[in-house]
Amino acid sequence: RKKVGGPRGPMPPMPPSPLGGPSGPVGVGWSGEDPDEDLGALGVPLSAVVKVWCVHSTPNFSLPWQRRRQERSSGSGFCISNDASRRVVLTNAHCVEWHAQVKLQRRGSDVKFLAKVLSVGWECDLAVLTVEDDEFWDGLEVVHLSQKIPHLEDAVLCVGFPVGGDTISVSSGVISRIEVTTYTQASAELLGIQIDAAINSGNSGGPAFNEQGECVGVAFQSMGAEEAENIGYVIPCAVVMHFLTDLLKHGKYTGFPTLGVENQTMENATLRESLGMGPKQKGILVSRVQPTAAAAKVLKVGDVLLAFEGEQIGNDGTVRFRKHERVMYTWLVAQKFYGEKAQMTVLRDGKTLELTIDDFNPEASLVPIHLFAKPRPGPSYFIVGGLVFTALSESYLESEFSHEWERKAPAEMVKWATQDHAEFPDQELVVLSQILAHELTMGYERLENVRLLTVGEDSVRNLRHAMELCNACTSGFLRLGVQHNMKLTLKAEAAHGATAEVLVKHGIPAACSPDLCASSDAVAEAAAAA
Repeated sequence: RKKVGGPRGPMPPMPPSPLGGPSGPVGVGWSGEDPDEDLGALGVPLSAVVKVWCVHSTPNFSLPWQRRRQERSSGSGFCISNDASRRVVLTNAHCVEWHAQVKLQRRGSDVKFLAKVLSVGWECDLAVLTVEDDEFWDGLEVVHLSQKIPHLEDAVLCVGFPVGGDTISVSSGVISRIEVTTYTQASAELLGIQIDAAINSGNSGGPAFNEQGECVGVAFQSMGAEEAENIGYVIPCAVVMHFLTDLLKHGKYTGFPTLGVENQTMENATLRESLGMGPKQKGILVSRVQPTAAAAKVLKVGDVLLAFEGEQIGNDGTVRFRKHERVMYTWLVAQKFYGEKAQMTVLRDGKTLELTIDDFNPEASLVPIHLFAKPRPGPSYFIVGGLVFTALSESYLESEFSHEWERKAPAEMVKWATQDHAEFPDQELVVLSQILAHELTMGYERLENVRLLTVGEDSVRNLRHAMELCNACTSGFLRLGVQHNMKLTLKAEAAHGATAEVLVKHGIPAACSPDLCASSDAVAEAAAAA
């Protein structure tokens, strides 16, 4: 599956009219207005849909002190509120990913207005924008979000600004499937709507309307032509409303909760019998619990999860959605909000227990899928005597080993990213990403893309901790332990003294990223004051 609003180049110009005038169908006047146009018959607020122009400035995760060449893209969005107190346009998160500049253009207008990104929900691939210029909002229609999830075979009308032209596009289809699906932007598992209407690059962020003119979802991704034909995906309004309610409730985006457990289905009768389940009991077996998950306080490996919030879980891990429809139980969990309580029914040692999660909180990710949740989004790094250290992330793996990193990266890194979990909230995997040429590092050139385990006798907790340990070693030997029981040793004073020389030689602006430099400066000021 792929996102459908990625960067693309400018569209080729339309061929000139053989009469030397502007191109266009017969009957369209010089003003561009068609007196016979009657789009009101469609029953949808087309004028509420806008084109989103974005300039992306993506970090270079392999050289974290740099940015990549800027890219430009276009997508779609639509107005969901035009009150004087709250003026909001909704679009996809990937349309404004690593944005340096965002502009909005209304249908039929030649003016682009500078926009501000108010908040982004990376897991649900949604973002809300606003424009300060009052002219943009003058007469702009508002899209009404449907409170109901559509049914199979319901008609749907997708509106947006996809490739193939510059003007608004309308494509029709039907609802093909409704189930929990993977959102490509952050690999989250949320409810999704599959449709057979054409969704192409540039459609991202555009609304999908039902026959009553209500928005039933937001277009956001499609399946590649090499896999299947006419399969597009829409974010249902249930997910959109959770995102918007989250913003109003917490003043910021906090996310969609998960239990943080791995489970096994209980479809085998012998397995159910061995765990003491009755003939009418159904559920799933908890096979692993993430240490930092909220459920870690109440769930144990070997528990059978029978129900969540009073809703019985099937042996295949699904719950009743509607008549003749079932979805994965994770959708029940995702509808909660962080900070709320949750009730669970489990079978433990043959006894049925009612358990409560008192406070949902996000679990820590050992290898983050994205870095947008940081106070300073983007990669962090520090340099000591030519040794470049950074925190392992999926963005780093993709930068080093391409988007096929699960096949090309070292097996240990793939395992850390796909199977292992953080043991404590601030745990990070620190990687010696590269060794910049200097006489001090001669002979260590092959020790790149290896995990830093220890500095001296201390185990490394995270990148900031590693930097503090390195900075604290000012005399004798700086001894670094990396994976495969290998050692890297430098004279501490010489290594710290060579750092400035390395920065100048390789054109690097600072020995550490702004977030780490700020903490280092604060520690130094506190020490000086003491």
